[in-house]
Amino acid sequence: MSKLGKVFQGSNNYVFLPVIHVEDMNQACINAEIAFDWGADGIFLIGHGMEFSTLNRVYDGVREIFPDRWIGINYLDRRSHSLSILPSSANALWTDNGGIDDRGVSLSAGTFLEERMGSSWRGLYFGGVAFKHQLTVNDVGLAAKNAVRYVDVITTSGPKTGEPPPVSKIKEMRISSGGHPLAIASGLTPANILEYTPYADCFLVSTGISSSFTELEPSKVYAFAKRLGK
Repeated sequence: MSKLGKVFQGSNNYVFLPVIHVEDMNQACINAEIAFDWGADGIFLIGHGMEFSTLNRVYDGVREIFPDRWIGINYLDRRSHSLSILPSSANALWTDNGGIDDRGVSLSAGTFLEERMGSSWRGLYFGGVAFKHQLTVNDVGLAAKNAVRYVDVITTSGPKTGEPPPVSKIKEMRISSGGHPLAIASGLTPANILEYTPYADCFLVSTGISSSFTELEPSKVYAFAKRLGK
């Protein structure tokens, strides 16, 4: 069983992780409560234009209120990642650019793998592969295959925020990665999610379950969870 499967045993085979675009502590806590109350398996906190130290303070506040819930972080202000800035209680680190594509594996990806292997942190690493706003990947299957050793969950997206990837892309990445955990992080809605469930395990969702860029909509969160059988 994969690390993702071990962490989310009993989650009905699919993992639903709303993404909270953090404004401040209060907003993050309100939206975390919405996510957890209406069927999410966990959440990701992501900071747009926010320094990592500020996002960490927000994380600490959310963690205090939800000590036993699954909470991950994405630091958009960092071009490279290190566990040295990650709270030890964080359940996951997500990067848009995992440094892996159809041309091979970057030095930074190898260095980060070594850091993880030498660390006591046992959270999940969601590494971006063929992700939006990164270098173009022509062979998404090869990129996914290259990523298997380096990330716990291969994380991909459509071409831009709010736009889903072609189903054919997800199918190719699934086949080429040999069933390694695969997540989608853009354009998913209650209306289209079942197109992707044959090929992906994990769904990072914001626009499709929100009333605005920063506010989750309870009815949409519930509808998404219900479509996944939660």
